[in-house]
Amino acid sequence: MTIATQIAWDDTVLPFQLDRSDIRGRVVRLDGVLDEVLSKHDYPAQIEALVAEAALLTALIGHTIKLRWKLSLQIRGSGAVKLIATDYYGPTDDGQPARIRAYAGFEAADLTDAPAFEQLGDGYFAILIDQGEGTVPYQGITPIAGGSLSKCAETYFAQSEQLPTRFELSFGRSHLPGGVEGWRAGGVMLQHMPKASPSVGEPSGDAGLLTHADILGGDEGDNWLRANYLLDTVEDLELIGPNVAPTELLVRLFHEEGPRVYDSQPLTFGCTCSETKVRDALEPYPADEIAEMVTENGLVTADCQFCGAHYEFDPTTLGQNGDDA
Repeated sequence: MTIATQIAWDDTVLPFQLDRSDIRGRVVRLDGVLDEVLSKHDYPAQIEALVAEAALLTALIGHTIKLRWKLSLQIRGSGAVKLIATDYYGPTDDGQPARIRAYAGFEAADLTDAPAFEQLGDGYFAILIDQGEGTVPYQGITPIAGGSLSKCAETYFAQSEQLPTRFELSFGRSHLPGGVEGWRAGGVMLQHMPKASPSVGEPSGDAGLLTHADILGGDEGDNWLRANYLLDTVEDLELIGPNVAPTELLVRLFHEEGPRVYDSQPLTFGCTCSETKVRDALEPYPADEIAEMVTENGLVTADCQFCGAHYEFDPTTLGQNGDDA
């Protein structure tokens, strides 16, 4: 989405490295993309907050995958919110944008006045990486804990990868002079460089989970704490912009750590649904099961949860009916 108030660093991920601290990271700005994600549904405020946070995490984590790979987050809960699902599609070619989509499944009648994260209840936070046809997708899971999706992601990296990781995110609706109201969102991810042979101590975190202190010691631990103290000073308006460029933000926060930036990655909203994919999904169904899906109008319909696309089919052309045609 391009509007008159769009800024050069909107919808981008900027990777960087702190040479003094042996820490890498990324700065994300997710504005038009988040607008499109949330405009597909009429979500309550609590659900918007969860989807916005998940989309930011997806952009920050997904940047590490290779061309044409897919990274997904799945957060499944036992409370009013049953599912938060996001996908990050790596660029098809160098220089092309990565694509992001996201949606939430929830029971509106079960929502309470509690904070957004508490609407999830118990459950798990999962990261899935699909490298393409002929490969087995990777999946890593951690319990829902810590008070935010960001804390779940930090725990995932500590547990599954033994990589101390920190996220600082901000998002909300904003109105720029001369422009329309829209979502602005931004965040920073810090991650300690992987060690060849990490020495992991006894877990000291909640529910017996690892923390950075269980993985890093000595100078590495001091460097990690110093970088986190510096990130603690960031303000929400610095994270979301629009008047602070990502490179300027890094200088403000980490100028003594020797920040080194790399090429930024553009982001766009993108859904992969299509009529062909829906037909393919219905291919295994026998005629009697297809008949149970027929609406009062005599059609089989399907809606994409991510983008809201609506599909209608003649039942005689679907599944094993179609095979017999």
